[in-house]
Amino acid sequence: MKTQSLSGAWQFRQAETDEWLPATVPGGVHTDLLALGRIPDPFVGDNERRVQWVAEADWEFRRRFTVDAGLPAQSWVELVGDGLDTLATVSLNGRALGRADNMFRQYRWDVKELLHAGENELLIAFASPVRYAAEQQATRAMPGVSQAIPGGPHLRKAPCQFGWDWGPQLPPIGIWQDIRLEGGDQARLTDVHLRQSHHDGEVDVTATVSVMPDAVGGLTARLQLITPDGQSFAAETVVDDETTTLHLPVLRPQLWWPNGYGEQPLYEAIVTLQRGDIEIERRDYRLGLRTLELRQEEDEWGRSFEFVVNGVPIFAKGSNWIPADSFPTRITDEYLETLIRGAAETHQNMLRVWGGGFYEEERFYDLCDRYGILVWQDFIFSCSVYPLDDAAFLDNVHVEVEENVRRLRHRASLALWCGNNEMEWGWVDWAWPKQRELDDLKVAYDRFFHHTLPAWCAAADPDTTYWPSSPSSDTPFEAPNGQRQGDAHYWDVWHGRQPFTAYRAQYPRFMSEFGFQALPPLATIRAYAAEDDWNMTSYVMEQHQKNASGNSLMVGQMLDTFRLPQDFPSLVYLSMVLQAEGIRYGVEHWRRARDRVAGTLYWQLNDCWPVASWSSLDYFGRWKALHYAARRFYAPLLLSIEDDPPRQGVFVTNDRREPWDGRVRWSLETLAGVGLAGGEQAVQAAGQATTPVGAFDLADYVTDDNRRDLVFIAELWQGDQLQARQAAYFAPTKHLQLVEPRVTADCAGDGQSFHVTLRGRSLARLVEVTLEGADVVFSDNYFDLPAGRAVTVTGDLPAGWDGARVAAALRIRSVYDSFQQHGGN
Repeated sequence: MKTQSLSGAWQFRQAETDEWLPATVPGGVHTDLLALGRIPDPFVGDNERRVQWVAEADWEFRRRFTVDAGLPAQSWVELVGDGLDTLATVSLNGRALGRADNMFRQYRWDVKELLHAGENELLIAFASPVRYAAEQQATRAMPGVSQAIPGGPHLRKAPCQFGWDWGPQLPPIGIWQDIRLEGGDQARLTDVHLRQSHHDGEVDVTATVSVMPDAVGGLTARLQLITPDGQSFAAETVVDDETTTLHLPVLRPQLWWPNGYGEQPLYEAIVTLQRGDIEIERRDYRLGLRTLELRQEEDEWGRSFEFVVNGVPIFAKGSNWIPADSFPTRITDEYLETLIRGAAETHQNMLRVWGGGFYEEERFYDLCDRYGILVWQDFIFSCSVYPLDDAAFLDNVHVEVEENVRRLRHRASLALWCGNNEMEWGWVDWAWPKQRELDDLKVAYDRFFHHTLPAWCAAADPDTTYWPSSPSSDTPFEAPNGQRQGDAHYWDVWHGRQPFTAYRAQYPRFMSEFGFQALPPLATIRAYAAEDDWNMTSYVMEQHQKNASGNSLMVGQMLDTFRLPQDFPSLVYLSMVLQAEGIRYGVEHWRRARDRVAGTLYWQLNDCWPVASWSSLDYFGRWKALHYAARRFYAPLLLSIEDDPPRQGVFVTNDRREPWDGRVRWSLETLAGVGLAGGEQAVQAAGQATTPVGAFDLADYVTDDNRRDLVFIAELWQGDQLQARQAAYFAPTKHLQLVEPRVTADCAGDGQSFHVTLRGRSLARLVEVTLEGADVVFSDNYFDLPAGRAVTVTGDLPAGWDGARVAAALRIRSVYDSFQQHGGN
């Protein structure tokens, strides 16, 4: 096959104007206008509203090109668009090729007879998605999220691009993935389906190869596997039918495991179609050899919901993934890897690709395969009613589903196909059932997500489980957010203003969404708000808070936990540690109940712009306190305290398959480090289980007079190595008798990295370490530093820095500093 990329330099203009401007493809109108200085940065201040006109207008893109030599002589030549966003009319040399109306699909048009020997002109006219949505909404209203431009469900475009409760209303327009010419022999591959069968320690890899029906004859199909250590073996067969299957046994397979359970060896699979010695077409894949099932078995609590890989039950530790930029063509390979690696570095083994975004590009799944991140893949339907009774809409979606399932089904990381996000919950518990005019669309929903879509999935990918909605009990319209079976979303702590302790009343079989908001780090706020706007209720700060009551919910819970912050930087810090503490409280509870709860995916990993949100990594990839906390609460060996003052229960949760032996030391002491009680005991923590260490009733020591001055500390030791430390208190943090901890820091650098050893004269609560003028990921951060103990954190030295510069730039903050500059209570 011959290809000619048409990506690169294009021109664009607003429809019905005469000025053609330079454009970049892949790209879009907003990013092109921004590069030219024609619009202000939509992410700064309130510029989002100043650029609304862009998506309300029609636009045209054109490219003039000469066809590569040899391409016109091919038996067929097609124009291929991997991603046209979204309402596009395509013309070549003045002749209409066709229309596109789905950003998730690939489009192909026969252009062999239309290409010229000299200059050719490709013109793509994009109609406004906002105007289209409004027109369709006027015909029949589709309920959706309140923060979005109405009418988005009528269009096969990323729902969140119309706005969400963490995202701006900036729907892109343009060519967002590769566009090219392809040409080749009459014989061509129409499908390759790779599968694997495991038995008796061996794996049989098969490739079912489909070719054009009129091209059968004189063809050979070949499957080659290259092992992770470079060995190669192959099978080939004559193609004597439209569909041919090749088999390759792998005798000593290297198995692929999720992050934390083993390695991620990847085999290279190469499928070629040949005529004699001539290679007609080639497709390359990466395969991880593994078995994966969603195990649902009756038990004493209902029915389990547990992912099992290579026969080993996996506790799913992860988060929810949203598009990494409102303008996805700006996402670099380096940035994308920073986010996925950040998940892996915090022991996450699953990401849920949420149904309000889009099916991610190949590079996303490449990274998940490499880092051992299982993917819960939603289809792109979220929080809305869709016109699933419309035949043309369904035909469009059918192509979308088939293309994306075929594209991703071979992935080692692919764990689940999920029909939608929160729509079944909407039909049961939201306002939709009260709107009788929607009754027919509920019937259409039932037919599509419980019958049509699973049938499409099973036909294209019989090896991956289909799940109808998230949350769901897998019984249509019955307790979709229940705790007996299926997965659950729990939002009462955020939207319902319940305390963090409410998490402990929840025992879902799988917690696929829950979360709490925080502001991003101050360095990120500087990117969109001037210092004069540094106030939670300022106009600009509220423009970067898309949840209607978000700032008040954040502050309300903050004042339940902490004292009133003395300034805005302190408020930013408190918002982040509040988020971290809340999510920690929930995850530790569910991990202690791992025989009943099989996974937690917090909302959300990442952001699409700089904003107050539920993310643990902000738009610039900066680690919020939650991300550091995740490294601790998702650690394979978790020490946790179930606090019920004056009683403190200590537990060790071990995700490893092998048991762990060590010791737990505990102490009750004053904030100044004076010990009142303590002890030590050996612990053998069984593999893949939670082991209770002890329940320490400290009523004889804790009184109304001293509870504000006490801390319970538990430490996990193996030999002379401290594995984990936890602290619990007998009064809310805001009531603790904190004094100035006078934290000292000893810094040193060795050319590549640095380390900082911290000590304090009194307990420092939730210590934050930063370097002024540099973004650094520390080995640990936002931790409690008890009196008389030392904590050493490390990090990579910024370019050109040494230990002395680290010492000069080091900034240390704790809860005490958030309300008081100097000594006192």
